[in-house]
Amino acid sequence: MEFFRIRRDIPFMRHALVFNVISLITFVLAVFFLATRGLHLSVEFTGGTLMEVSYSEAPDLQGVRQALGDSGFNDPQVQNFGTARDVLIRLPLVKDIDSAKVSQNVMATLSAGNGPKPELRRVEYVGPQVGKELAADGSLALMLVIFGIVLYLAMRFEWRFAVSAIIANLHDVVIILGFFAAFQWEFSLPVLAAVLAVLGYSVNESVVVFDRVREVFRNARKRTMTVPEVLDHAITSTISRTIITHGSTQMMVLSMLLFGGEALHYFAVALTIGICFGIYSSVLVASPLVMWLGVKREQLVKPVKQKQEAVV
Repeated sequence: MEFFRIRRDIPFMRHALVFNVISLITFVLAVFFLATRGLHLSVEFTGGTLMEVSYSEAPDLQGVRQALGDSGFNDPQVQNFGTARDVLIRLPLVKDIDSAKVSQNVMATLSAGNGPKPELRRVEYVGPQVGKELAADGSLALMLVIFGIVLYLAMRFEWRFAVSAIIANLHDVVIILGFFAAFQWEFSLPVLAAVLAVLGYSVNESVVVFDRVREVFRNARKRTMTVPEVLDHAITSTISRTIITHGSTQMMVLSMLLFGGEALHYFAVALTIGICFGIYSSVLVASPLVMWLGVKREQLVKPVKQKQEAVV
């Protein structure tokens, strides 16, 4: 399906060096923020107390945060879940204080305020050991996804395409993490899920472009085209598809960002960053890398074996 078709190929590869320099600068900045500031990990990774509280009517979440902060609870995370009357409270790990004592202090603080009185539904305590295990499992999941993508692309395409695609995909992941480190946004399990989703989304775009590259290389009528011209033609011919898929996805993500509340805010932010940089890396980073790695028509087109005539 195409909304429009560009008749003349856009010379993307003419500016390939500029695109990759921009990408390299962004990547280095992301690594710098990750190294200097690190990620602001959520309770799931660091340990702490999680409480579900119900009210008879919708409470003022900002007022709940203010009350907890005034009572000495550092960095309380308060958000709705389910309905507007149900509130999820996450509190970081506090040394030498029992989780039962923490929940009692929280309920006492919320009950002392004006407005509807809270009712405690559930309390969970996440120990530091559990948080470390979740962090390790999340890192393992990310590495397995990356390994699977490399293996898939190496089997489906030539190794140069696999290397280019994985560099572009890692570029997306590091930049997302760099944004979260630079602005100290909370990195939680939903954000990790968004990063994994971006990996799959980005590799899908790379596969579409590489499929078109292979198709053009195998087209007998286009054998006079150089490698940069083939890449330009492949990217230009898939622009309409890129706009449709990424645009429709971003519309859904934007609705979560605007109306999903705090529970989905950083999940949607991570997806938005990933979609924007995923387009850039799949089109303007992976393709130039393929060209510089020396891809040739002969690597994708199998020579035709000539049949030998039987000698009588």
